Amino acid sequence: MAQELYQPPKELVENSNIKAFMNKHGIADLDILLDKAQDLDWYWGEVAKELDWFKPWDKVLDDSGAPFFKWFTGAKFNIVHNCLDRHMNTPVKDKIAFIYESEPGEVERWTYEQLHKEVNMFANGLKKLGVKKGDRVTLFMPMIPQNPIAMLACAKIGAVHSVVFSGFSSGSLRDRILDADSKVLITTDGAYRRGKVVELKKNADAAMAEAPCCQHCVVFKRAGNDVPMTEGRDIWWHDLVDGLSDECEPEPLDSEDMLYMLYTSGTTGKPKGIVHIHGGYAVGTYSTLKFVFDLKPDDVWWCAADIGWVTGHSYIVYAPLMNGATSILYEGAPDFPAPDRWWSIVEREKVTVLYTSPTAIRMFMRHGEELPAKHDLSSLRLLGSVGEPINPEAWRWYRDNIGGGKLQIMDTWWQTETGTFMISPLPITDLKPGSATRPLPGVKADVLTQDGNPAKPGENGLGVLLKPWPAMLRTLYKDPDRYVQTYWSRFPGKYLTGDSVAKDEDGYFWFRGRVDEVLNVAGHRLGTAEVESALVAHKDVAEAAVVGVPHEVKGDVPKAFVTLKVGVEKTDALKDELKKWVATEIGKIAQPDEIEFRDKLPKTRSGKIMRRLLKAEALGQPVGDVSTLDE
Repeated sequence: MAQELYQPPKELVENSNIKAFMNKHGIADLDILLDKAQDLDWYWGEVAKELDWFKPWDKVLDDSGAPFFKWFTGAKFNIVHNCLDRHMNTPVKDKIAFIYESEPGEVERWTYEQLHKEVNMFANGLKKLGVKKGDRVTLFMPMIPQNPIAMLACAKIGAVHSVVFSGFSSGSLRDRILDADSKVLITTDGAYRRGKVVELKKNADAAMAEAPCCQHCVVFKRAGNDVPMTEGRDIWWHDLVDGLSDECEPEPLDSEDMLYMLYTSGTTGKPKGIVHIHGGYAVGTYSTLKFVFDLKPDDVWWCAADIGWVTGHSYIVYAPLMNGATSILYEGAPDFPAPDRWWSIVEREKVTVLYTSPTAIRMFMRHGEELPAKHDLSSLRLLGSVGEPINPEAWRWYRDNIGGGKLQIMDTWWQTETGTFMISPLPITDLKPGSATRPLPGVKADVLTQDGNPAKPGENGLGVLLKPWPAMLRTLYKDPDRYVQTYWSRFPGKYLTGDSVAKDEDGYFWFRGRVDEVLNVAGHRLGTAEVESALVAHKDVAEAAVVGVPHEVKGDVPKAFVTLKVGVEKTDALKDELKKWVATEIGKIAQPDEIEFRDKLPKTRSGKIMRRLLKAEALGQPVGDVSTLDE
């Protein structure tokens, strides 16, 4: 485990939001805060006071029905009131909420007041369609402002939104509409992707044909392509809101009322509907963005994820708006029409905080250091990473080439299920490249062996969370038994993350990837992320994906799919060199049995490598649903 330490600049520490919180409560250092915040009622109660509640809570945490925990019981709350309405009496009203850039290059600036009015009109439009509290509404939309507007409009009237990533197939969309029993689908005529129009309405029509529960389809005119509109069922967005009031009072909801469900892939192949609620989710997301990324009134925040995933829900839509922040909302691919598209946006809009995935960083690494060097990135003051463990090589490249060799990187570990960052540095934390560092205040985590004992320092084990947290999932939609079985049955009373992780002697966590991405090579447990990290550290390698292939003697053996940097020749000699390189970096046990060179690795549009697909290919099995593939 790399032990080099990167200490935060004194100025960052002294001016940080977390330091201000500590000073307010007379807390001298981070260790004391982490210890004091184990009093969950105290810590989360203090943080929650910064939001607006229609009626205060009777109790911060009710654990009487564990593992079905409840937070801020008895309180009345609405997350949208905290995102928009409460800002209307403050200077935030005139501030830019979203700087939206489309793939073709149009730029729109939405103030908080404009957003507020549009959300209210669309909320009134949903009411006109008969949508009421508790009804489910499915969204199938690209990265345009109408996506968060539709989410906020649902939540404002107490309806439950289910956002389906716009890259999914009609079959995946249909399954999610049916499972949620959605009354209304919201989509667009088309979306732009790499210069082409993707016909979303066509997929929506195919899905709705087999989902009779869905009575209406609202279509936003985005691309201007011809689409069929079914009389009595389909309605254009602009027709729906025409003449409606731009005032709409937020529904006072129970703190535990459902806010949204988000489907995540299950190991069985049947998607799991993760349920999040208004109160605790708001407290968790609001506070973690404020403390981890240290957002200040003049920051320009860019979470470069897709709203279709939890990262977009929590850190493009809800948390930035609650914090009164200005955010970038970008529609297109990171490298279209040129691989420096992102850096031109950072330069032009003076982005101060950038949050992206290791996959995106490695893609930029592949294009070389010249592209970021062409742009003035000096507005940046903090960087972040999300989605998978970041290998030290990519971490250093990110810091050196995007962060000018001086910026701290907030490497966040969390899940769709957790709703919010759980293990992550704060701006006052010393960093080790490749480690998500320590659990945040109010979070308690550990690493256990297979038989449930605490793992030794440096030993790979299973990540667990030892205490509940406000933004946690409440259940799996219509499947409470599966919720208990999946997360709480392996080690009763402890939440099983499903991630392979080691903890070092300083209490820093090192994530290795999913447990189902862990190989058992001749009795040794080996994270695929570890082998990938070693490969990517080689000077000729841009990206790598490793899967386990069954071996009659060793159990599993690693097979590597590798893309090389531009201009590097694919030779057998290089394959041999890479095998030896991994053996040297990690040990003979990790040496790939086979290396296959690829021009591209299959990825989802959010930038995650689809190892499942590569594994199916390696085993000669059907590849299954590939609708989330980028191309």
